[in-house]
Amino acid sequence: MSTFALRLPESLYAHAKLLAEQDQASLNQFITVAVAEKVSALQTAEFFAQRAGKSKKGDLAKFLLKVKPRTPLAGDELPK
Repeated sequence: MSTFALRLPESLYAHAKLLAEQDQASLNQFITVAVAEKVSALQTAEFFAQRAGKSKKGDLAKFLLKVKPRTPLAGDELPK
């Protein structure tokens, strides 16, 4: 595990400390989870951007043609 000195504005530090306490977590754990969430979000966005770049016009239409017609489940109906 690595250590890293982090400088936070006082207001952000106070908010993070309060939220960590409310979450019953240490400030270190709270910040670690926050960084992990941000890294995950950015990686997910990059993954979908790459996948979207590989698609061709009409791919979705071809895929949807393979779906067999059936009555929608309760609650899945289109509005009238």
